[in-house]
Amino acid sequence: MAIRTNRQIQLAARPIGLPKVSDFKLVEVPVSSPGIGQILTRTIYLSLDPYMRGRMSAGRSYAKPVEVGEVMTGGTVSQVIESNLGEYTPGDFVLGINGWQEYALSDGANTTKLDPRQAPISTAVGVLGMPGMSAHLGLLEIGKPKPGETVVVSAASGAVGAVVGQIAKIKGCRVVGIAGATKKCEYVTTELGFDACVSHLDDNFTKELKAMCPNGVDIYFDNVGGKVLDAVFPLLNDYARVPVCGGIANFNMTELPVGPNLVPRLMARILVRRLTLRGFIVFDHDDRREGFLKDVGGWVRSGQLKYKEHITDGLENAVSAFQGLFSGENFGKLLVKVSDDPTRS
Repeated sequence: MAIRTNRQIQLAARPIGLPKVSDFKLVEVPVSSPGIGQILTRTIYLSLDPYMRGRMSAGRSYAKPVEVGEVMTGGTVSQVIESNLGEYTPGDFVLGINGWQEYALSDGANTTKLDPRQAPISTAVGVLGMPGMSAHLGLLEIGKPKPGETVVVSAASGAVGAVVGQIAKIKGCRVVGIAGATKKCEYVTTELGFDACVSHLDDNFTKELKAMCPNGVDIYFDNVGGKVLDAVFPLLNDYARVPVCGGIANFNMTELPVGPNLVPRLMARILVRRLTLRGFIVFDHDDRREGFLKDVGGWVRSGQLKYKEHITDGLENAVSAFQGLFSGENFGKLLVKVSDDPTRS
């Protein structure tokens, strides 16, 4: 094969606060045919997710940070172009972690074949991928919903929150979403079947949330932290459970917020109300994947569970799309279409 030009987006500097365009660098490098035991893949979809902000920082976390000068990490759906690996043939679709680039060489590690007859290949990094599994795992394993309980979900129209709320409804719960734009609130109530949704942008957000939860809150699925968590916390009932999935409101903080130290009050509330707050990382629970795919895959195929994708065209637009995550510009699972999807006409 003739050498192809591979466009990559590399981390150029460690961001301070909200990532800037100058924190990234778009470069072109050659890529050759695969060696023995390798495959060459062409990226079709790149997943953009809030966790990537943490990977840009040098501080200790649950995963190794991306080094300056390295390709930004990210889940991908790709097609095999050439193969010297027995179980893969050209034309196969695969799920991988090839990052922000057009082509990648792989030895097959962390790569899974996809069957486009089972589901659209884009869902492998969305509702049937890490975001969907985060929702399923966090709600069922930590939240442990019971019929009739009140479940509150932040970022309710997002890739994780939308799935959480729908599973909670399937389990017989009353579900209250929290979102930003009015159209997002309308979507989760009219399309996804949530019982109510409150905009955190409203001046009376705290009062409106309380009014929508007359019996308090039994489960709060936290995707954002910040003022949303502040508003939900006083509403938590005795023995309430709080799966902590993300904290996008705080990801770009450069210092602690000014104000009184509320930790003593927080700890007292946890003790007196016997609350369970538990963070989780989906990658720690691969043993749950089969059950997740059986449940959520079945609900998607039956129409019980719906999903929405926000697709940006072109690798060159990945940085601006990622920045938009922090201001709520995306509506649904955020993907970059890096190249044409041959499974879609």
